[in-house]
Amino acid sequence: MEAAAHAAQGTTAGRASAAPGQAGAAGAGSYLVGRGIADATGEVAEVGMMGYGRTDQQAQGLHNRLRARAFVIADRARDGSAGERVALVVVDSPMIFSSVHQAVLRALDERYGGLYNARNTMITATHTHAGPGGYSHHLLYNITTLGFHAKTFDAVVRGIVEAVGRAHADLAPAELSLSHGELRGASANRSRAAFDRNPADVKAHFPDAIDPLTTLLRIERQGRLVGAVNWFATHCTSMSGDNRLISADNKGYAAYHWEREVAGADYLADGAPEVIAAFAQTNAGDMSPNLDLEPPATPEDFERTRANGLLQYEAAARQLDRPGTRLSGGVDSRLVYVDLSDVTVEAEFTGDGRTHRTAKPAVGAAMAAGSTEDGPAFPGFSEGENPFWDAISHSVVYTVSPELRDAHAPKAIAVPIGEMNRVYPWVQEIVPVQLVRIGRLYLIGVPGEVTIAAGLRLRRTVAKATGADLDDVLVAGYANSYFHYLTTPEEYDAQHYEGGSTLFGRWQLPAIQQISAELARAMREGRALPTGPEPPDLSAAPLALQPPIVLDAPRIGRSFGDVLSQPREGYRAGERVTAVFAGAHPGNDLHRGSTYLRVERYEGGAWRTVADDGDWSTAFRWERDGIAASKVTVTWDVPADAVPGRYRVRYHGDAKPLVGGTRSFSGTTRAFTVQA
Repeated sequence: MEAAAHAAQGTTAGRASAAPGQAGAAGAGSYLVGRGIADATGEVAEVGMMGYGRTDQQAQGLHNRLRARAFVIADRARDGSAGERVALVVVDSPMIFSSVHQAVLRALDERYGGLYNARNTMITATHTHAGPGGYSHHLLYNITTLGFHAKTFDAVVRGIVEAVGRAHADLAPAELSLSHGELRGASANRSRAAFDRNPADVKAHFPDAIDPLTTLLRIERQGRLVGAVNWFATHCTSMSGDNRLISADNKGYAAYHWEREVAGADYLADGAPEVIAAFAQTNAGDMSPNLDLEPPATPEDFERTRANGLLQYEAAARQLDRPGTRLSGGVDSRLVYVDLSDVTVEAEFTGDGRTHRTAKPAVGAAMAAGSTEDGPAFPGFSEGENPFWDAISHSVVYTVSPELRDAHAPKAIAVPIGEMNRVYPWVQEIVPVQLVRIGRLYLIGVPGEVTIAAGLRLRRTVAKATGADLDDVLVAGYANSYFHYLTTPEEYDAQHYEGGSTLFGRWQLPAIQQISAELARAMREGRALPTGPEPPDLSAAPLALQPPIVLDAPRIGRSFGDVLSQPREGYRAGERVTAVFAGAHPGNDLHRGSTYLRVERYEGGAWRTVADDGDWSTAFRWERDGIAASKVTVTWDVPADAVPGRYRVRYHGDAKPLVGGTRSFSGTTRAFTVQA
């Protein structure tokens, strides 16, 4: 594949190639750029998975690890020192909640003394629907996880902090280039009837009702590609709601493919991979990877995930064939916190020539229905009309509260969650809105899921205020916090899932446009802005109901690590190797930065690891075997390019006794052969 060849070479035609470490202080480069990657995988068993809102989707193992990828980009002064900087972080995670944002900023402040702060640090999620939940301090997102999960929260926070720390330590002169392309066949509009309510200028911009723009920011040191960030709008819902294995979904596979399968990264080795490639979200609110607009089934969803991720990678890698636009100019950032329950929106942004207000958040009946194209939620609700809830809202709720009516109608309110916030924090009301500039690239950090039409209006707003080209202004969705969806007022009126999930009402997008315009004007004028009211710190006593792991004990006659089912004696490419072990609960030690399993080949008188639990070809499945015993099944799909020879599978576990700390153990299968 030509695109893969260019990405593997990592060079720009006609320019000298050099290893990343050779770009010293005297090296050419308009910026100082650092790259970092770290494991951010939380619990993989007996934790509710985040995204589909299903109480039955409890994790039972791991398909591939979730990673945080960070890029620190700084102005380079004449003397080579770093000036203004920003940190961009892309995490294989369902959402970035305020809990994570606050904890990461505290940790970075302790380590770097304010060098990385809320204003210049943008933390975004890929929005995988196959990640563990339970790491929010707001109750709505922890219902399916039996409350707060400290281990998962700690893994996400530490992974992000480590990635930023590694990027900070990796700072070196670099050149940045920006390019754009189109990708079709990787997204479909799952809310077409709502989209079609938009005015003609929006529909003319997106004639196929999708946003095909794929944008690549490439990082080069002395002509050698060392990093890349790609933005493309499609949901990470290729993995289905019936899947029970933690997975980074399509964007995670795109990054994994570039880093490991193309560039040969070893995630367990010391030092950064040669290329770190992040695949970030933009305005993906109504963009589904399921082109047939049907929820995927499992295990077919594994191949659909790989295929969609591969399309995103190839669209990014094709842009390496073009020189792109060399970036120059400043690095800058602005951020404000805003109470979205109380924003007066001026007529400049409302579209009807009148002033309007947002109101306390409310969940629409259409939100309870879920996105029927990607994964329906609760029965008895539907996208569009919900006669019972419509009647309740218009005859009771809106009669009692004209403020809610003016802000939320025609939403059929199912849960007045803003009122519930008075008793216990259910959803975020004070959220950050951010603007980051890197040369000619502008990123609007929005803490939620923005439809393509809403994204277009935000992009046009910032482009007008800054004088930037529209394609160089992107929405960075799922950034720094989470407030659910953001639709245009026209889409809102349809009350599909996205409109029902626009919590602060019909004027929420105009409010965000107004805030974004102020950020852009302040940046253009070199003017600071008041930060605004920061959200409260809710870390003191999060509700946690998940029973702890009490005891691991193998079945009578067995020991931890025993092989209960051995692999066959021989395999060929394309076949699946399966081994079953007497195991322990994987929640005892998350093996962050390490692995639960290894596939090893005998080479040169020693066993060498060729695959681990972060690889696409492996899977780690856990199940209870009685009360305290566990069975662990490890599978390895033999790749087409597997070297013939002797192989074995190893499992690494940790057992918890009734008294004392956990004890590590391993199990190893007999050797088997892989034939050409």
